Amino acid sequence: MNWGKSIVAAFLFFATFIFVLVYICVKQDMPLVSKDYYKDELNYQQQIQRLNNAEQLVSKPSFQKSGSDLNVVFNKLSLVENGELRLFRPSDGRLDVKFKIESQTDSVLRLDVASLPSGMYRAKMFWTMYGKEFYVEDIIKL
Repeated sequence: MNWGKSIVAAFLFFATFIFVLVYICVKQDMPLVSKDYYKDELNYQQQIQRLNNAEQLVSKPSFQKSGSDLNVVFNKLSLVENGELRLFRPSDGRLDVKFKIESQTDSVLRLDVASLPSGMYRAKMFWTMYGKEFYVEDIIKL
């Protein structure tokens, strides 16, 4: 075999390698943190205000796993006007869930999470109280 055939074979091998590499990269799923990423970014100043409001609270919500329940412990649940708890699964966005939070007399909100696969979740709690918006975030393991 002469040099010309070797060069053509090397070029064909390289071209095939690049084609396979591009094909694999195109097939990869690259989920964003949020489907409305850019809109969320524009509204981030409001998020900073929610965080500051939550920092000023004497007692903040805490998250505790108890059997098949996730308990949200917050002694001011009776003052909550409305809210939402999002369990965000960083490894798979299809496993994200939302729970509605409403005012109640008990200081513990029990949420059934038995149907969720075990693993790490980021608990993001938004709520309105005293006419202000609040936000806390914590990492939990189910």
